[in-house]
Amino acid sequence: MEQAAALLGVSVKTFHKVLHSEDVPARKIGREWKFSRQALIDWVGAGRSTTFCREANDRGTLTPKGTSKTSAR
Repeated sequence: MEQAAALLGVSVKTFHKVLHSEDVPARKIGREWKFSRQALIDWVGAGRSTTFCREANDRGTLTPKGTSKTSAR
């Protein structure tokens, strides 16, 4: 979860909140959450999470780390 939050440029607290309140592309296997890096990038890039977009914009990290603004769209 820490890596997914860092990838998206949001706090772990925010990521956890959104994970339980929005349709995040993830699977829970046992006690662990599994995420596809590309699915998360596409999900945020498509503007599907207003919480992520708002916090990332406030921090100046709206584009997920490791992507360009063009590829995140």
